[in-house]
Amino acid sequence: MAASSIREVIEQLNEIVDHSINTGSRMGYFAVLYRCVTESVAQKINEGYFDDGPRMEKLDVLFANRYLDAYNAYANGKTCTASWQLAFDATKQWKPMVMHHLLLGMNAHISLDLGIATAIISPGDKINDIHNDFLKINALLIAMINDVKLKLFSMWPLSKLLAKLNTGDLENSMAGFSMIVAREAAWQVALAYAPLLTENAQQAYITERDKKVNAFGNRILNPGAWSSTVMYALRLFETGTTASKINKLNEEVTTV
Repeated sequence: MAASSIREVIEQLNEIVDHSINTGSRMGYFAVLYRCVTESVAQKINEGYFDDGPRMEKLDVLFANRYLDAYNAYANGKTCTASWQLAFDATKQWKPMVMHHLLLGMNAHISLDLGIATAIISPGDKINDIHNDFLKINALLIAMINDVKLKLFSMWPLSKLLAKLNTGDLENSMAGFSMIVAREAAWQVALAYAPLLTENAQQAYITERDKKVNAFGNRILNPGAWSSTVMYALRLFETGTTASKINKLNEEVTTV
């Protein structure tokens, strides 16, 4: 059932995290991060950080429901967007690092879902009214994710040595994924989607955009021979069960 409030979003994310810990599902990695992001947005809404708090809660819930709908569709053998399909399929593989799973989730959710959700909340000529709050919510995402990356690279022995490298360069060597670039792309998606009036036009746009996001997701999983070798070496030192890593990640992100 779709969430109707941020509280319900957090409750459903808690269920995904708990289920992932109990079943050893790597889907819990992104769910932990996303829960932390959602809690941070809720706090900022209560603090009056955004120009229009009620509108931002609507955006946050609609945005989250795109992930929750994709998760539930996949869990029940139904169709979801190709970019989410890729991210969820990857959770069944051993080789991807925790960072890979987080990047795949961010790729699908920010590069596709965020712009669409923003345009639905502020359709047509209203789209520019939300631009300032769009930048504010992305500033929160960028700061939080950068902190999580730094902590993530210090969670395992070999990673502590490689953390001396610039983590942004290491991330770029994986796929060229940049939160700044993703934010700008999401805004362009919002601008393109906002004037679309018919369901057919909207779905056609989502289908085409999803193809591009999915292609980029494949670059995250397959970044090239040198980067793949480095990431494989890092993956060997990601010790512990999936459940223990979800718990460890949860401890780290809740202190951000």
